[in-house]
Amino acid sequence: MASGRSELVVVCGRRRIGKTFLVDSFLGGRYDFTFVGSHKAKTQIQLRRWAKALREAQGRGVQQPADWYEAFEALEDHLAALPTDRKKVVFIDEMPWIDTRRSTFVSALEDFWNGWANRRGDIVLIASGSATSWMADNLLANQGGLHNRITQRIYLKPFTLAETEEYVRSKGGEWTRYDIMRCYMLTGGVPYYLSLLDFRQSVAQNVDRLCFDERGALHREYDELYNALFTNADAYIRVVETLYRHKDGLQRKQLALATGMNGLFAKTVLNNLEACDFVGCQQVFGKKDTLVYRLKDFYTLFYLKFIANNHDMDGRWWTHHLADPGVRAWEGLTFELIAMEHHEQIKKALGIAGMATAVSTWRSPGDEESNLPGAQVDMVIDRADRIVHLCEMKFAQEAFHISAEYESRLRSRAELFKIKTKTRKAVVHTLVTTYGVGEGRYKGIVHSQVRMDDLFEP
Repeated sequence: MASGRSELVVVCGRRRIGKTFLVDSFLGGRYDFTFVGSHKAKTQIQLRRWAKALREAQGRGVQQPADWYEAFEALEDHLAALPTDRKKVVFIDEMPWIDTRRSTFVSALEDFWNGWANRRGDIVLIASGSATSWMADNLLANQGGLHNRITQRIYLKPFTLAETEEYVRSKGGEWTRYDIMRCYMLTGGVPYYLSLLDFRQSVAQNVDRLCFDERGALHREYDELYNALFTNADAYIRVVETLYRHKDGLQRKQLALATGMNGLFAKTVLNNLEACDFVGCQQVFGKKDTLVYRLKDFYTLFYLKFIANNHDMDGRWWTHHLADPGVRAWEGLTFELIAMEHHEQIKKALGIAGMATAVSTWRSPGDEESNLPGAQVDMVIDRADRIVHLCEMKFAQEAFHISAEYESRLRSRAELFKIKTKTRKAVVHTLVTTYGVGEGRYKGIVHSQVRMDDLFEP
């Protein structure tokens, strides 16, 4: 706003992340023109609504434009009539929804920016949208008229645990970190989901109200989430649900085979899901060119596990099933995902925040010669000083105690890792737990540990 040039600002991030809220909060709703694209609306409907928005901005009648070139020409006339001693702010929200099939929207936008707005020096155009893949392809990586024209970009990610705690406290919430952790397992730090919480209730009561009451705000969120973002939503949902069934993750070729998709199309779908923070990809230890994709959207994981095929909901299902083995198993798997998403906090707790490291995953079948069973490590931290951390995540209500059987499994896994990777580095065990590792004769196998409180560090 204070620069001496026109600014083309792109604000992107997944749906429900707070893009519009951020822009509205900063500018206080003071726009010279603002327009929100309509989902699945035809071009003529979009243009009719554009004319209506111009009428509201100008306070006088505006004829509906015939196409997007005329629409932007009308916007130019409106902005040119405004005072010349200040920046003129244009906010176009949900831009991917405007660009319908065979629409001239992108080319008209290029013409508006290059031929008029950029030359004036007093225009701020803010472009926002949830379809992050569209924003990347048509704006950030545009090879046409908008190539290298973006002056500022903001990519919004979900809140970290620290930011989630700050939000909870700002709303007067007195939940413990254990409660906030369990809440994060559902919300994943997505601000809109957090805004639905009632901090006078327990976490379990909130989950029942939001997810297991048929009128709950998150009961049917899954149906809207992907359809609002992607044109071929069924294909994206097929990929998501395939990854859900393969908790250990799949390589791209494996995913294409499992879904029956063309390899190139599967790659496009994966890239778009990754850009929208639904899917994450990890390098395999020792294989820089091998990537494993995992579903990492917390709400989607919760929905597919507990809501999708649940025919026994009574509005208090979650409260009645908190101690079920299936719920405990889900908590364990989700805690692993939270830890992987907070690997920077883990490195800080280990005292290696400033060191060059590589975070990866690893799995291998057993070794017959050594009589070792197969094993998997979800998070491997490879340090520049030739130490490799095999990280094990354990979610518990108290300190985690290592049994003789568990110690034996850790030793076996480390031995298999050394054999299969042929690493010459020191291999150590790191445990990430809620309340630390309990005292006992087998605790000595743990080289280092990270507690839940460490994950809440900024």
